[in-house]
Amino acid sequence: MQVQPYLFFDGRCEEALAFYGKAVGAQVQHLVRFKESPQPTEGCGPDQPNGEKIMHASMKIGDSLVNASDGECRGQVDFRGFSLVLNAKDDDEAARLFSALLHDGGEATLPLSATFFASSFGMLRDRFGVNWMVMSPPK
Repeated sequence: MQVQPYLFFDGRCEEALAFYGKAVGAQVQHLVRFKESPQPTEGCGPDQPNGEKIMHASMKIGDSLVNASDGECRGQVDFRGFSLVLNAKDDDEAARLFSALLHDGGEATLPLSATFFASSFGMLRDRFGVNWMVMSPPK
């Protein structure tokens, strides 16, 4: 069994997929737009002006799969209460990932630094409001 996160970006999913492709090497595995749905939908549905919006996408980040959607486009994005964790192979990769996720509007909530449990550990909120923890193994 696996647990996979599902993120709703309230109309900004395509932008998020492109950002994560550059920042952390995410690769889109599957993408379906609302206009392609055979069933009626609300919000960003095929009969709405937002038919081009993304109903479902999955992206591979390392060995993990993260699912995403534009959601119902109702202005209800709230990524509180969880963080996605990136386990970097070393301090250099941790610094690169941390910096890339901060790019263009992210906010560091705990600067990247050495801790007793990791040679690098930091926390941030990216420009979409998604919380991340970046860490590298202890030396």
